Amino acid sequence: MKEHHKKESPIISLLGFGGGGTGTAFGGVAGGPKTYVDDVFAPYVYTGDNSVATQTFNTGLDMSGEGGMIWFKSRSNSQAARILDTVRGANESLIPHSDTDSGGLGADGLTFLSNGFSLGWTGGDLDAPNDYISWSFRKAPGFFDIVTWTGNGVDERLIPHNLGSTPGMIVVKCTSNNENWIVWHRNIATTSYLQLNTTNSLLTGIKPWGTNTQTINSTHFSVNNYGSVNSNGRTYVAYVFAHDDQQFGTGGNESIIECGQYTGSGSVGKTVNLGFEPQFVMVKSTQQSRPWVMIDTVRGMPRDGDGVRLLANDSAGDVTSASFLAPTPTGFEVTQQNTYVNTSGENYIYMAIRRPNKPPEAGTDVFAIDVNTQSEPEYVSNFVVDWAFHRNVAYTDNFESYSRLTGFNKLEINRLSAQSNNNAAKFDFMNGWGDNLANDTNYRSWMFKRAPGFLDIVCYNGNGSNRTINHNLGKVPEMIWVKKRESSGAWAVYHSAIGPTKYLQVQSPNAPSTYNGVWNDTAPTSTVFSLGSDGYVNGGSSNKYIAYLFSSLPGISKVGSYAGTGNNIDVDCGFASGARFVLIKATHDNSTEWFTWDSVRGIVAGNDPYLLFSSNAAQVTNTDYIDPLSTGFTVTSNAPAALNAVGGDYIFLAIA
Repeated sequence: MKEHHKKESPIISLLGFGGGGTGTAFGGVAGGPKTYVDDVFAPYVYTGDNSVATQTFNTGLDMSGEGGMIWFKSRSNSQAARILDTVRGANESLIPHSDTDSGGLGADGLTFLSNGFSLGWTGGDLDAPNDYISWSFRKAPGFFDIVTWTGNGVDERLIPHNLGSTPGMIVVKCTSNNENWIVWHRNIATTSYLQLNTTNSLLTGIKPWGTNTQTINSTHFSVNNYGSVNSNGRTYVAYVFAHDDQQFGTGGNESIIECGQYTGSGSVGKTVNLGFEPQFVMVKSTQQSRPWVMIDTVRGMPRDGDGVRLLANDSAGDVTSASFLAPTPTGFEVTQQNTYVNTSGENYIYMAIRRPNKPPEAGTDVFAIDVNTQSEPEYVSNFVVDWAFHRNVAYTDNFESYSRLTGFNKLEINRLSAQSNNNAAKFDFMNGWGDNLANDTNYRSWMFKRAPGFLDIVCYNGNGSNRTINHNLGKVPEMIWVKKRESSGAWAVYHSAIGPTKYLQVQSPNAPSTYNGVWNDTAPTSTVFSLGSDGYVNGGSSNKYIAYLFSSLPGISKVGSYAGTGNNIDVDCGFASGARFVLIKATHDNSTEWFTWDSVRGIVAGNDPYLLFSSNAAQVTNTDYIDPLSTGFTVTSNAPAALNAVGGDYIFLAIA
């Protein structure tokens, strides 16, 4: 279903970071390479196959050089989860929902690689023909560390770590004896603890972090002489997670992990501010017997509809139900009243990790076009797909649009209609998507990945009043599409060439309309876009919306405009090898469609089949309206007035 494709001495052991590996510098190092969340954390879904000698999975993380931990869990059946790390060795597994000590895998087991991991025969633990999720945590200052030690029975013993900042959460397991997992979190007292393998509420009996004095700081944490943390002769491992260490990202000033708390409201709409949009959240009640809930965007954390969750303290597979949590541009929203995450007045702790935000290096990192493969995934990309639309290009058909943020819900780009549910839609692949409905090679899909400077997607509820909406594009949007989801309404389009006093409609050939109720006559900024009170973009609270934000990213995308001449027009987009996707709309005329081309169907010096975004008509062939250009595309003199009228004004979106 998914992508096809030394033990330490008996003293405190602390493995340093890097160890001569890749030499990656951190965001705060002037002039050095930057480190992004993409470099240190990766959720990855795969299907096990113990009929082959080795399965290799490219997560993009240097696990062999930098070190780290991988948490594995079967999604499709009840099977023990496994945690393995580079410090204890690739064959020494722990079970997070059990008190059992360390155990081995099959003969070939797990291999940590410089760009992920591989699996040989593991005895069915990780390679049975089931669907799995893996969460990889690479060691890095400000994010994650692993510490091992041999107990000496001394109370208030100091254990050094290399996190470089005060931890946000510490998880300890005795690896030589059957003992419960012990958890500390910055929002519980150092005299208290939780147990990862149980649903127990906050415990206070044994004071595992020291009987009289507890130390948890940027260099050490303390343990007492209790069997779960420091009994004489026993061995232990601690997984140490950071909190709000702002040294990551392009500016070297971003946090990628937050450990915090919130109080349940008992009603839908509780919001939690992280300062970033998450891709992974773990939640646990401290006051009642509740499970450890684990949710991520790869398996599904949609704004509404069905979400997917696992429980750290349970061997059960994925549970699909109404979404518990939904990401926002600045944190997450608790979308259900469920006791696991939202009992009124109840305290919950969480660990949250920022969504991927590494700038792309090429257009192929963020955009792909594929023909229906009639297998899973139906449409193949080389990235995790955040937004996709598809249609039959040879016959009358609608552009069906799906987003990871809205799960199974479908919109149609060429129609006003509200979203509808398609439970066959699947985004839980590492290399594509599909809906299991299109068994025809005439189907094409256009696939996008969210990335800074290229594309952002935001879901929000209307309020009927002038307002601003946060976004994470990282620069000023040059084009914005907004669509009401819960009821019929136009696709409203902003483009910098026509300004914030006007709007276009994707499903309509109409020229720009002037109305302050859409963009509130206010241009977007690098952090927000503005809305008026019109129902197309911001009706009352019962209305739900999705916004797609585009900008020009050198060498990858170009949002722009040109003036018609009637002659050949070379549109320079700054690309190195021409455009793979072109969308053009006239803004001076009241009856010109949205034309689109792509390199799979053909952008050549000759026949260039085109489709109309504002129509369900089949593609039109035997035309020569655009030609290839190494730096962008050429609008030919053969093009009609809808594309190249003398004195006409045109807007476009092109992707390299």
